[in-house]
Amino acid sequence: MKLEQKSSNDKTADIKMAEIPTIDFTNFPSDEPKLRQACENLGCFRVIGHGIPASLRDDMKSAVRSLFHLPDHIKRLNTDVIHGSGYVAPSPVNPLYEAFGLYDASSSLDILSFCSNLQASPFQQHTIATYSSKLHALVVDIANKIATSIGVPHYSFEHWPCQFRLNKYSFTEGTIGSSGVQIHTDTSFLTVLQEDDSVGGLEIMDQIGTFVPVHPVPDSFLVNIGDMAKLWSNGRLHNLMHRVQCKETAERISIALFLLGPKDAPVEPPPELVDSEHPRLYKSITVENYRRLWFPSSRAGESLSHLLL
Repeated sequence: MKLEQKSSNDKTADIKMAEIPTIDFTNFPSDEPKLRQACENLGCFRVIGHGIPASLRDDMKSAVRSLFHLPDHIKRLNTDVIHGSGYVAPSPVNPLYEAFGLYDASSSLDILSFCSNLQASPFQQHTIATYSSKLHALVVDIANKIATSIGVPHYSFEHWPCQFRLNKYSFTEGTIGSSGVQIHTDTSFLTVLQEDDSVGGLEIMDQIGTFVPVHPVPDSFLVNIGDMAKLWSNGRLHNLMHRVQCKETAERISIALFLLGPKDAPVEPPPELVDSEHPRLYKSITVENYRRLWFPSSRAGESLSHLLL
């Protein structure tokens, strides 16, 4: 990762800008080595040539924004399916953050339940269902390409649950410099993020331990590697440490899709990634049990250390 840097002793990133590798899915498999390097070293990349129309992305953002205007008692009908998968109200830990959750974007029943509970209009429900279908196909394609790039072709991610997280950050003049979301890695295998095109705030940790800001890039999705991918890959893929900081007075909306892991089986590395030179690093664990392990601390990758063999 290249950085634009001025002189400073601060380990935060006001003076730097992250340059994140861009992977063009219309230029595959030529971009496969670039994808592998991004996943192993930085744990983050952008996808272009993804085939998701701008009109659908705009409609989805409008639908999400309208959900946050619902009365509080209706918002709270978006309940957990698994721990941490439903509505998240602002809290003392993350007072600027609010979110809705949809457990499995590949499930038409989950989408119907989500929309019904939140009294979504027919147009909103159609938008959410269409976006969910296309994003699920994209996230599975991304996971397949990552697996193939490290020597595990034909691995199936098709039936892994894909959790939606619809995020709002309420930044005000008095909160500039505050944390929107604390430092963490994602519990998921990977995360596909539709950023707010006009409001930044996301920061990622580079390879020397400095947080650098990520500037939104229109027509792209940001992808980052999570804890389950590090476990599944036997340590080969890098789980990205990141946070959200308030940098301006604005409302920030983002839409994230998390490829979680097998629904009813533990995550463990495939045989291709374990041998005498690369012994197994982690114990097997289900996604739900890992989330229970992770949520009390919600810190960056710390829960994985409890699974070391």
